Amino acid sequence: MKEDEDLIRETLAGVPAAFGKLVQKYQDRLYNTMLHVVGDADETLDVVQEAFVQAFLNLPSFQGNSAFYTWLYRIAFNVAATHHRRRKSTQSFDQLTGDQGHQLADPDQSPIEKLQVQERCERVRRAIATLSEDHRAILALRDLEGYSYEEIATILDIPVGTVRSRLHRARMELYERLKAWENELF
Repeated sequence: MKEDEDLIRETLAGVPAAFGKLVQKYQDRLYNTMLHVVGDADETLDVVQEAFVQAFLNLPSFQGNSAFYTWLYRIAFNVAATHHRRRKSTQSFDQLTGDQGHQLADPDQSPIEKLQVQERCERVRRAIATLSEDHRAILALRDLEGYSYEEIATILDIPVGTVRSRLHRARMELYERLKAWENELF
């Protein structure tokens, strides 16, 4: 994007407010995306903050071969992986705060229908939390953020074929978990 290129150029020329504009532009989007990968709201804040610091420090190495956000996401993903290795514990989507995963209320839905939707969302959230970090990341990028296979390949630095196969495996694993839980209920 031309606007991003101008802000990067200004930042490199010594105008720190320009990088602040990049932070303002992308902080919410990066947080929401990384929340699906990390699973913990507080840790996600740490990851996003560290990603922006790393992006600022490494901005001279940004070559513009991809969009700034793609480059920034890759940094954030690496930071999240490092945090995960340090903690060596499974992440839980149960720790999400705020409106994540909630549907807008449909005035035509009965209270029972609303409760059923909430229960389905919670089941999906719990099932996603049991997936590996790689599978959570690929699902978040494709199904929640809407990135193309090529964009995901660039962000994760893997071949497009790997994106396709990993996404397929993640969806199948999620489907199997949800199906098993459903069978346990009935």
